[in-house]
Amino acid sequence: MSTPVRPRRAAATAATALAALALAACGTTDVAEESGAASDGSAISEDCAADTTETSTEAVTLTDDYGRTVELDQPAERVTDVGTRQEPSMDALAGADLDLIIVEATAEDDPVIAQLEGLGVPVLATQGADTSDPVTHMTDLFSLIAEATGRTERAEVVLDEFETTIAEAKQQVADADLPTTDFVYLDGWVDGGNVSIRPFGEGALFTALGEELGLTNAWTEEVDPVYGLGQTDIEGLTTVGDANLFYTGTEDGEDSYVTQLESNELWTSMPAVEEGRAHAFPSGIWTFGGPRSSEQAIEAYVDVISGS
Repeated sequence: MSTPVRPRRAAATAATALAALALAACGTTDVAEESGAASDGSAISEDCAADTTETSTEAVTLTDDYGRTVELDQPAERVTDVGTRQEPSMDALAGADLDLIIVEATAEDDPVIAQLEGLGVPVLATQGADTSDPVTHMTDLFSLIAEATGRTERAEVVLDEFETTIAEAKQQVADADLPTTDFVYLDGWVDGGNVSIRPFGEGALFTALGEELGLTNAWTEEVDPVYGLGQTDIEGLTTVGDANLFYTGTEDGEDSYVTQLESNELWTSMPAVEEGRAHAFPSGIWTFGGPRSSEQAIEAYVDVISGS
């Protein structure tokens, strides 16, 4: 496998198939004709229009996240709409004349792999996340998909930009001289009038990004073993004490969990809220995405911490 060794890797999301589109589109297709949707929820970057990196046409031998060897006569080019990421259409897959199927699987013997291989198309099986090192897992998968689509050179550019963003942001956070580096990133939802909170704990990608910037995870309660996500209510969130609070912004208005938080006395009395250290991130940043989404998250951390 010729994927270059890097200090970090790129992320498995349920939408990994679209990562191939984003990489393949940049430099091989008229950018103006693209939909603008990138794999990790962001618009295809404007610098694609000036991209001078080359797309490989050589045969590819890949090793997926479960040690399976996948061989392609040439990099994959065709990516098509096969339904939602939660419920892809097997009929659409069968009739799409695909070069490659990229799928999130739970293990090497996951039945979905055999089911898809029955279509006669090479299947690259990926692990959704890795709580032991979520940032490295994210960048590795990005590199793997880049190799599968002949876009290794382009991926190197993107990952170098990601590393630069981290380095610059880390210094900006240090310069902000926060009263505490403790933090929790969270999102939530309203169900039957009750607010459910999902704290991102150790092993979650957004937590790891905050830690890269010099922040310290304050959510130490139980989290799921795959994505590092917890579950609690507003009262349970108060256990984080003085920690800075960062959360997913929404555009749902009065029906949003954010509106419910802001009208709850437990939330408004938390130290971070009272002291102006509770900040919403811009809505739409994909919390399980690749390097471009991660850059957006890093920039959001810096913007809210610095007040810019």
